[in-house]
Amino acid sequence: MHGNADGAATADRQDTAPLRAEVNNLNFYYGASQALKAVNLPIVDRKVTALIGASGCGKSTLLRCFNRMHDLYIGNRYEGSITLHPENLDIVAPGVDPMYVRLRIGMVFQKPNPFPKSIFDNVASGLYIRGIKARSLVEQRVEHALRQAALWDEVKNRLHQSAYGLSGGQQQRLCIARALAPNPGLILFDEPTSALDPIATAKIEELIDELRDKYTIVIVTHNMQQASRISNFTAFMHLGQMLEYAPTMDFFMRPQHPKTQEYITGRFG
Repeated sequence: MHGNADGAATADRQDTAPLRAEVNNLNFYYGASQALKAVNLPIVDRKVTALIGASGCGKSTLLRCFNRMHDLYIGNRYEGSITLHPENLDIVAPGVDPMYVRLRIGMVFQKPNPFPKSIFDNVASGLYIRGIKARSLVEQRVEHALRQAALWDEVKNRLHQSAYGLSGGQQQRLCIARALAPNPGLILFDEPTSALDPIATAKIEELIDELRDKYTIVIVTHNMQQASRISNFTAFMHLGQMLEYAPTMDFFMRPQHPKTQEYITGRFG
């Protein structure tokens, strides 16, 4: 898939990899202001897709469409669709419950945002919302999520202490565990390492690498080296449009759109 003149990406998918989600002709408006313009993007199942582009290009806006974060503010609206497969569910359709979408699609933000609760209750929160109340099952799922987030050994003796007692990197891994516990179909990462030091960043990247076998991941990053290290596919956005999408190796070695070339060689952004 490479960009065309109107910024909508066109598919020439060589691989027949199954898709977990698909963005089709998506426009998004903050009130009267249009932030996304006819965006198309395939999200391949159990792979990492990175969204890159200069500040204000629409990366985070697109990411937040996936779990209906924009619904928290009046006057925002979607046109087009984001379809989850194999359910074939358009998650931005008016009749779809945003709370259901948020349980199916986990989100990890730029700054760690643990709830003012214990470590255990942070991870269990999505399970409670899903109606999972059986203590033994909740304990099992919490432990599993903390193990997946490479945090269990560091917190197993203080599960009932406040999450605020953890370091920044541990808090971010806790937020990842919280996103994993309800067993989402898709996990969104919005610049998950930009507030962390290099050691904590390396841990999160390692974790994403391990999670890709079981989960479909979309990550927004300002860091092109990070995108090239951890993603299977990379998409480039500019002024609310999707200009280019390709397997990551091709994307960085053989960019097709002149703007992509300018961005990855540092001529703008």
